[in-house]
Amino acid sequence: MSEKYREMIEFLQSLDSDVEKFYDKGQAAAGTRVRKGLSELKRLAQEMRNEVQDMKSQRKDGKTA
Repeated sequence: MSEKYREMIEFLQSLDSDVEKFYDKGQAAAGTRVRKGLSELKRLAQEMRNEVQDMKSQRKDGKTA
């Protein structure tokens, strides 16, 4: 399994507390942390996407050579 994927899962789980505080308890500061966390998650997802694309290209190049 990809290390990036595990990192994304762990990171998303780390947001649980702030998500609960924002949605259930109405804490505005927690909402700010959630938004910041989601931006970081987006960055991690883009890195993983690029990694997948690179691996696909390498595999394709290896098969046609």
